[in-house]
Amino acid sequence: RGPDGNRYAVGGEVSIDVSEANDAQQTIQKMQQVKAAALAPAEPSAQDYKVAAQAAQKEQAARSELAQEKSASLQDPTANKAKQVVAGFYASIDSIKTSSIALTA
Repeated sequence: RGPDGNRYAVGGEVSIDVSEANDAQQTIQKMQQVKAAALAPAEPSAQDYKVAAQAAQKEQAARSELAQEKSASLQDPTANKAKQVVAGFYASIDSIKTSSIALTA
């Protein structure tokens, strides 16, 4: 009980979800929130530091995964070129559809 007669929580625990999200970018954002929540108390406990460390590891792994994905796409110019060709092809089809619609209207 506090000086005002009300009861206050002075101990306990809160569960924090440290599972990875659907993709690397979402995992990075989630782990940043987890670290912030774990280190929010004025005096973080050993468990708080442990959770923050786990979140930092998962964030770093997600950053590494994201970097590998970017690196792979840069190292495979044929894949990038193929994507550009396909995108251009669909843009051409959309252009043809638009002009066909204008001619029939």
